[in-house]
Amino acid sequence: MRDYVSDIAFTDTVKLLQEKLESRKNYAAMEKNGGWNNKITPDFAEYISNRDSFYIATVNSEGQPYIQHRGGPKGFLKIIDDETVGFADFKGNRQYISYGNLLDNDKVCLFLMDYPNRKRIKVWGKAKIIEDDPDLINQLMVSGYKGIPERAFIIRIEAWDINCPQHITPRYTTDEIEKLNI
Repeated sequence: MRDYVSDIAFTDTVKLLQEKLESRKNYAAMEKNGGWNNKITPDFAEYISNRDSFYIATVNSEGQPYIQHRGGPKGFLKIIDDETVGFADFKGNRQYISYGNLLDNDKVCLFLMDYPNRKRIKVWGKAKIIEDDPDLINQLMVSGYKGIPERAFIIRIEAWDINCPQHITPRYTTDEIEKLNI
């Protein structure tokens, strides 16, 4: 049992390092003041709905991490309820690394970037893959998108945190540049 939502990342070892490197006091204060969240707030829901990509991290049965980029039209990562998101898994390169990893270990981390506004949100959770529910898969589709869905990834959020923008270099999509008239 975790004392704080952030304990999903701040293990005993991490806390010892924070103490040694003199950042623990700040994080302990953050924890006592509410800290990280495990529910989707209205601001977080808006942030999710504006993403056209994210990174998903999984770990295989040998402990080897893997990060994969997932992309689609804005809003392809859908909110299911206040602690669950999901997306239709579209036919792609057919390596199935994330899928296979999740069959061995359901823990997942999402990294949602907003490059123009220099904002990132990290999400920890547990994922399940659903192949035999066409209604759910259709619910996760984005109208007009031509991707071929093969299954649904459903992620129950255990924690999320907004990260510091200090070292994020702004990057823009073609659509964002056109809107700026650059």
